[in-house]
Amino acid sequence: EMLGNWSFGDYFKKESIAWGWELLTQVYGLPADKLTATVYHEDDEAYDIWTKDIGLPPERVIRIGDNKGGKYKSDNFWMMADTGPCGPCSEIFYDHGPHIPGGPPGSPEEDGDRFIEIWNHVFMQFEMHEDGSVTRLPAPCVDTGMGLERLAAILQHVHSNYEIDLFEKLIAAAGQATGCADLANPSLKVIADHIRATAFLVSDGVIPSNEGRGYVQRRIIRRAIRHGYKLGQKQPFFHKLVAPLVELMGAAYPRLQAEAKRVEEVLKAEEERFFETLANGMEILDDALIAGRKELPGHVAFKLHDTYGFPLDLTQDVCRERGVTVDVAGFDEAMAQQKAAGRAAGKFRMDKQVEYGGAANVFTGYD
Repeated sequence: EMLGNWSFGDYFKKESIAWGWELLTQVYGLPADKLTATVYHEDDEAYDIWTKDIGLPPERVIRIGDNKGGKYKSDNFWMMADTGPCGPCSEIFYDHGPHIPGGPPGSPEEDGDRFIEIWNHVFMQFEMHEDGSVTRLPAPCVDTGMGLERLAAILQHVHSNYEIDLFEKLIAAAGQATGCADLANPSLKVIADHIRATAFLVSDGVIPSNEGRGYVQRRIIRRAIRHGYKLGQKQPFFHKLVAPLVELMGAAYPRLQAEAKRVEEVLKAEEERFFETLANGMEILDDALIAGRKELPGHVAFKLHDTYGFPLDLTQDVCRERGVTVDVAGFDEAMAQQKAAGRAAGKFRMDKQVEYGGAANVFTGYD
């Protein structure tokens, strides 16, 4: 979940940063010495606000340059697209302490879990043009996003999002539904995360399908089902987690509560459909991997997709767990061949005509 606040031509950097700092340190009570900020390396205004107005030591205000291969290609420069509104951003990080591996943002160890971004303040003050140049917007805007689970983890004195109260209860429900007593099993975390995502998607009208956002939904559901299968579940179980999810989140999201029955029905139908082919597909995949090969052939991945309903990323998940890669190029080639064959079979020939030699119709009026 994401918290956010916006300003459209009203308050800007000084107020946004000051109010953000006030909320974190005075309302939520986060220790000031645990917080580090980043700014875009050319954004002297934001740097001065942090060091002079807020009083953060300069060593805890880190300038981040163009680290993604070009001008304005930076973790601290936000762009809507190749052109359009854009601008620098300032991120606030929480330091979980030296007992957690990792280094501050911008360091070689930044991918560790010690310093976690909790709030990003985006300052849209420019317009990006096709030639790569920028001009100032007449009315700059602010768009911020804060990670709710990350904040909850800090306030509940735990390190992982999966240790907060919400996920602890969902993981326990997933363990009960799958018969898995080891609540530290990573598959339970996947299932708990995915029931929340898929249930909210269905409640907002996204139904599993083979295209667009519906296919994203189908992939998430089937990934969760595969993790249940990995835990020994051979019958539909995923839909049973709708009720505990609604119990946890229904008060905050009345629409989820109102749509609970429909959500459960949609997920159950998708489960039943996938369970019809899951075991056979896993058997084929196991046979293909048993020879000790290091790469799964693309045609096998495509057969799993086409015949057994295995999304490519699900097959990649299974292979990754066993130290095997997937021939994605071969998969794409098989997919392209099938599409070409389908187009050829369904092509309408305009030069073909059908002649009718029967009696002529005579209109005799309406009865």
